Amino acid sequence: MRVCAECGGQLESAFRFCPWCAAPQRSKLVEFFRAHPRDDGKALRVSRYLTDEPHVRFSVWSVEGVAEAAVSLDENEADRLSLFLSAPEVRRPRPLDRIRTLMR
Repeated sequence: MRVCAECGGQLESAFRFCPWCAAPQRSKLVEFFRAHPRDDGKALRVSRYLTDEPHVRFSVWSVEGVAEAAVSLDENEADRLSLFLSAPEVRRPRPLDRIRTLMR
C-alpha cells in the first residue's frame, strides 16, 4: 500500500487518483491507440501531463518501439481537438427541406 501525498490516505499502487481526495497520483496519464489497418505497425501514444504546465502530447510509435514523431498541445488546443473528434450530430432533413429540394 502507498500513501497519498495530498491527504495521507492509503491507496493501491495502481490507482491513478486518490480514492479519498481525488488528487492525481502520477504526473502524467498515458494511453496507447491502435492504428488503422493501413498504418499497420504503428501506434499512437497520448500522454496528458498533470504538471504545473499541463499539456497533451501525441507521439507516433513504430513496431520496434521507437517514437517517430511527437507534438504537444496546450489545454485549449486539446479541448478543441476533443470537440473535433466527437461524433458529429446526424442532421435529419426536415420535410420542408425535402420539398424545397424537389421544387428546384
